Amino acid sequence: MKHILTLLVALMLATLVAVTADSNAPPTKAPFRVLYSDDTTHTLVCVSPYHKGEPLELEAPATAEGRTPPFGPQMIEGAVDETAGTGIEAHMLQPGFGYVPWWRSQVYPFSEHVKFMQERFGSPMPKGGWAEYMATGGDMVGVFAERCREKKLAPFVSLRMNDCHGHEMLLGPKGPRNETAWATLAPLHVEHPEWRLGTDVSKWSDRHLNWAIPQVREYKLRLIEEICRQYRLAGFELDFMRFPKFFDAKATTREQRVAIMGEFVGKVRRILDTTAPVGQRRWLCVRVPAFVAVYDAMGIDLAAWVRAGVDMVNLSYFYFTAQGGDLAAIRQQVPGAALYVEMCHTTRVGPVVGVKGGYDNFSFRRTTPAQFYTTAHVAYARGLDGVSAFNFVYYREHGTGARGPFSEPPFEVFKHLGDRGWLARQPQHYFVGELWFTASPVHPLPKTFQSGDTHRVTLDMAPPSGGWTQPGRLRIQSPEDLGNSRWGCRVNGQELAETPDRSEPYANPYPALLGGPEQHRAWLVPPGLPKDGANQIEVTLQEGDPAKIVFLDLAIP
Repeated sequence: MKHILTLLVALMLATLVAVTADSNAPPTKAPFRVLYSDDTTHTLVCVSPYHKGEPLELEAPATAEGRTPPFGPQMIEGAVDETAGTGIEAHMLQPGFGYVPWWRSQVYPFSEHVKFMQERFGSPMPKGGWAEYMATGGDMVGVFAERCREKKLAPFVSLRMNDCHGHEMLLGPKGPRNETAWATLAPLHVEHPEWRLGTDVSKWSDRHLNWAIPQVREYKLRLIEEICRQYRLAGFELDFMRFPKFFDAKATTREQRVAIMGEFVGKVRRILDTTAPVGQRRWLCVRVPAFVAVYDAMGIDLAAWVRAGVDMVNLSYFYFTAQGGDLAAIRQQVPGAALYVEMCHTTRVGPVVGVKGGYDNFSFRRTTPAQFYTTAHVAYARGLDGVSAFNFVYYREHGTGARGPFSEPPFEVFKHLGDRGWLARQPQHYFVGELWFTASPVHPLPKTFQSGDTHRVTLDMAPPSGGWTQPGRLRIQSPEDLGNSRWGCRVNGQELAETPDRSEPYANPYPALLGGPEQHRAWLVPPGLPKDGANQIEVTLQEGDPAKIVFLDLAIP
């Protein structure tokens, strides 16, 4: 009997050791299908059910009064609550801009930040905003993580790796004296200009910190570690898209950049493993471009990162919902990782309509449900595992100027975005819009046509259930009246017949930047013409004055 008891004890100990040793081993794949990114700033910037006061203009003076209500935990909880039960599985909080902690920090306590801003710049405490909340003992991440658990959502923190919002305010005649400055400027930036990639902080390209500097990476690692030690998180996202510049390409080699980034990612994986509760795998996600051509300059080697412990790869178009990118090629690089396509509230931005020099100060062409569904369907067809949403709530009123019309965000789309079969049965809406330079190395639009010019656009298309059985309609759009100009269009080498119907193909509740019939031309696409994969579209200005084309779409019912 004694021998049997000894044997049982030994087996139990061996099992415990094995479980403990393997507690952080990755399972086959992360289980999430739908991710949601929450930038936190929207809670005061946007008018919403949990913030019914005036929208905040980030460039407003720090002494602005009268915010109703002031920032508080009810806003964080409200932002979590509206995502619960929608189909969203993982809620990712961005606690600030990545250098000034919006959590209880020992690395850079907020009391030190208050002292720094007041002594260094004479900047008064912003009233009613995030800074005052933090200065009075607030804990955004703690409130967020607890609320997510209550609502059965997986809480992630998404930390921006190299955000440089607000740094241009160092040049202002009055110095950094508003909400954005308090949220973005840390001593790391101000006291070490030699650590920047350039010298002119009025330029976005010069503001970024140089990741070849060890102290820059070490600061970020210390922030990540204290977050992971303090809070009960399901995972952590490294946001390499805010902003996607880390090195001086002329001063570093590809091998050096890849080694630096690979070492950093490996250290984060170890932080997650050593801080996770026994038996829990903390998921590591990276937000990276959807285009491999920019990876070398950023030091990205996704295959090496996955070997180092990255579980999830979030493929981003920076600020837009877009279609295309290198989804299939990236899938081949990382066959074992969970792969997501990111979508946003807009497919195109228009002219500046808000405060000159402000942020998000332009009009938006809004992403429609059909465009969300088609983008997700193609992603699944290319082997991806799910979708993510970024800046989703900015359908709501925010800022100043004619940025609207505004509406509530279409949260109803999330109940479908994880259902591949349902998506494959929906009407399709493909499109190409204008992307900002940081999103893509290729810019098919906008294009200015001279008479006789032909420009080519590629659409990555995936057939619906049963294939394409009805004709589609392809349109081009200019911001101006196209007058009497004549245009031609070919798809996969076949000339299309023009149609006078230039209307919106589906009901669209978002009228901004849609344009009228005079700004469009349209053609019919026979059902047997599209193919699974890359479809080549050639647009020609046959006769007429020079014209700029800013948007192209193809709808197939």
